[in-house]
Amino acid sequence: MNILAIESSCDETAAAIIEDESIRSNVISSQAEIHAQYGGVVPEVAARSHIEVILPVIEQSIKEAGTNWDEIDAIAVTKGPGLLGSLLIGVMSAKTLALIKNKPLIGVNHIWAHGFAAFLTDNKPEFPFLALTVSGGHTTLSLYQQDLTRKVLGETLDDAAGEAFDKVAKLLKLGYPGGPAISKAAMSGDDSKYKFPIANMGKDSLDFSFSGLKTAVLRQIQQITGVNPGDVSLVKSYDLNDKTVADMAASFQKAAVSALVKNTIKANARYKPKSIVVGGGVACNQLLREEMHKVLPQAIFVPPVLCTDNAAMIGSLAIKMAQQDLYTTVNSLSANSSLEDI
Repeated sequence: MNILAIESSCDETAAAIIEDESIRSNVISSQAEIHAQYGGVVPEVAARSHIEVILPVIEQSIKEAGTNWDEIDAIAVTKGPGLLGSLLIGVMSAKTLALIKNKPLIGVNHIWAHGFAAFLTDNKPEFPFLALTVSGGHTTLSLYQQDLTRKVLGETLDDAAGEAFDKVAKLLKLGYPGGPAISKAAMSGDDSKYKFPIANMGKDSLDFSFSGLKTAVLRQIQQITGVNPGDVSLVKSYDLNDKTVADMAASFQKAAVSALVKNTIKANARYKPKSIVVGGGVACNQLLREEMHKVLPQAIFVPPVLCTDNAAMIGSLAIKMAQQDLYTTVNSLSANSSLEDI
């Protein structure tokens, strides 16, 4: 089976051709440079950019796969969650192409797809598998079953991990996106210099909280500079030396990673899954990979190219859905910014 997959949930416009569990093409048009000047994603700007490039990206994915519309069996598209304006561009494009080309449709949950990206690797997970999904918009621990049902074990109650990385990077004036910037700065830092807290959600809880960690960094900066950078207009009014920035980045990264690893260990012990998958943009973080493998060496990390938003992961889950006849119709498929189901 060949599936054309489309992803446009945030600021990446992507299309891929997936054949069973193989990637024939995976095209991504990033808006990172556009949004860097704003220090984060601007929804209206993201939607306009999707409109400009989505059809060329789809055409390129078909060309790179060396295929044509006759060989495409279905069209899959991210239906949520994400930025509503961005999602609408992808959904409307998929629905229009499905009508014109007479192809069945599959609406895909973006969060679920991060975990299913692992099926495109040589190290494929077994059901039931535990998935830690860590990105700019989501931090969740989920258990997936063979019948494609999902049990949410824990999730962030405030900031997602990636969002915390972005906000702390802004406070430290490291630029956007924050994850790679924090990791780079932390390489020359002392991760024991600042004792930033890990939220205690209770012995039995598998939920996350990163707001307090972000605030602790803010208060430390305030203590050093005498300026409260919580007011965005004041961010440019203070300076930190390179050593302080590196130490703060390293200390923050250590605390954030510790929280992610701690809850994954607890979930694994409690539910005893056959496999553990770690995906999402923050899964590119080298410290997270190192620390997770120390305690859970069986954990499958999605390759970096499939961690950040991409269409291949959408196609991977869509293949599983097609095998269970989980198609949708043009009339019933809609974009949903806060989607919970598959």
